[in-house]
Amino acid sequence: MTPDPRIDFIYLSEPDMIRAGVTDMPVCVDTMEEMFGLLYHGDYRMAGPNSDSHGAMITFPERSPFPNMPKPTADRRMMAMPAYLGGKFQTAGVKWYGSNIANREKDLPRSILMLTLNDADTGAPLAHMSANLLSAYRTGAIPGVGARHLARKDSKVIGLVGPGVMGKTTVAAFMAVCPQVDTLKVKGRSRKSLDAFVSWVNTTYPQITQVQLVETLEDVVRDADLVSYCSSGEVGDPSLYPLVKREWVKPGAFLAMPAPCSLDAGMEQDDVRKVVDNIGLYEAWFEELPKPAHHHVPLVGVRFMDMIAEGTLRAEQVEDIGKIIAGQAPGRLNDDEIILMSVGGMPVEDVAWGTMVYRNAIANGIGVKLNLWEQPVLS
Repeated sequence: MTPDPRIDFIYLSEPDMIRAGVTDMPVCVDTMEEMFGLLYHGDYRMAGPNSDSHGAMITFPERSPFPNMPKPTADRRMMAMPAYLGGKFQTAGVKWYGSNIANREKDLPRSILMLTLNDADTGAPLAHMSANLLSAYRTGAIPGVGARHLARKDSKVIGLVGPGVMGKTTVAAFMAVCPQVDTLKVKGRSRKSLDAFVSWVNTTYPQITQVQLVETLEDVVRDADLVSYCSSGEVGDPSLYPLVKREWVKPGAFLAMPAPCSLDAGMEQDDVRKVVDNIGLYEAWFEELPKPAHHHVPLVGVRFMDMIAEGTLRAEQVEDIGKIIAGQAPGRLNDDEIILMSVGGMPVEDVAWGTMVYRNAIANGIGVKLNLWEQPVLS
């Protein structure tokens, strides 16, 4: 058979992504769980010398002789996040992450994301897709995977900081795996966002019969079975990150933190189990960042790395969720155990969920077919 050098790919807009199932959280949770199994067995690659890097980020100086160069404003990120994932996926891809908290002033999301999905053998593009929803759902799904294995089965109360996109998808993931939840406590910055969030909860999850708007972090955490901090903010001073105090935390609580968070001394003690989504990711961050690393990446998993360096935590005390999912480490040990999980976000998650959505799109004729070339001019 004569080789055909023609390459076509599809473009998926945000409405296309919705039609192709990007917002199907139960399936997303299952997909992320399968992805973690591949991570644990090593059937993946990301960037960096240890193949676990979050990605490659452009940074901008405080002062530049070039007046049009972007300023290092809050949450300013321009970043490429590449990955390969094996198993049934057998795809590669890269998410381009553009972010600036000042986008809100232009009525734009803080982050504007795209994913290019590629054939893992040839490198040819399969799809170029809108990735805001993809990224939000794969991020939110990770606390759901953690809750499936680490939360109490009778969990009924969610405590949430941040009623934005990440807060919604985290709640959606918790609801996918903890069907007895009937109460939600939420803290937010503005009445507008809180009202929109409450309306979404009432419409989407009528089984949540109590939604409480609370004023303090303590109110969020106390008596909650599932806790998640999902608010964005300035990075640099951990004393300004949202705090969790041990005295607030209910015995048996599961805390999943995909956003800035700091811990009091009680939460850093040995009897609080510390779990991460991929130990290699945090080791890569720690190697790449100035120290203390938690000043530069505000996730609790990075704080764990600082604690190991300080000698206040042993490396073997940081557990990998993939090992638990694979059955090589125990899940919840008892009903009173407090478990804290860091959620870092990885490009393998984008590739996993992007592949599933792409295959749905192809099967259902969704998207715009584009031609790269009939015959490459240079070959």
